Amino acid sequence: MLSILQAAGWPIWPLVLCSIVALALIIERFLSLRASRVAPARLVDEVMAVTRASLPTVDTVNKLAENSSLGLVLAQGLRTAMAEPRITDANLRASFETAGRQAVHDMERNLSALGTIASAAPLLGLLGTVVGMIEIFGASGASSGTAGANPLELAHGISVALYNTAFGLIVAIPSLAFYRHFRARVDAYTLDLEQAAERMVPHILRLTTSRR
Repeated sequence: MLSILQAAGWPIWPLVLCSIVALALIIERFLSLRASRVAPARLVDEVMAVTRASLPTVDTVNKLAENSSLGLVLAQGLRTAMAEPRITDANLRASFETAGRQAVHDMERNLSALGTIASAAPLLGLLGTVVGMIEIFGASGASSGTAGANPLELAHGISVALYNTAFGLIVAIPSLAFYRHFRARVDAYTLDLEQAAERMVPHILRLTTSRR
């Protein structure tokens, strides 16, 4: 592998860097976008059960906010209701929307970088191939005085230059696949957050009404 990298020339090293960064981003997103960290399955039901009779204490809300992204959204709605006993439906929904946008922004962190690598890696590979071809034909012309030097040497040089294109595709294809996978997962979690907020709005309004 090291000999291939050395033969491919300097243009392949940006691709090596992209592959390392892409792998790190994929691992980080896999860990960050787990269901237990974003939207636990039974969290809404548990919150509604705990707050069936009244709004929770501040400590309970703080623990909920630390639970997950969904917990942070629900906690924001509860905090708004606790701070404003006569809160309206529109204000409560606005509070949930603000927290939801922040949660979605956090889930999308680093996805743009992964998408950029998926788009740029083939271009970097093509650039490396073009640079390699220029060097090959330039060296052949300078050494022989013609453009048709030893065909075997040219074929070997072209195959080495194509390493860049191949490596660029090797980096780009998995990066694009994981980018699409994470985008779909974020979209699914966003829907979960919206549905949870829709369930909590009438529940919280009922609690605030009973306190008046």
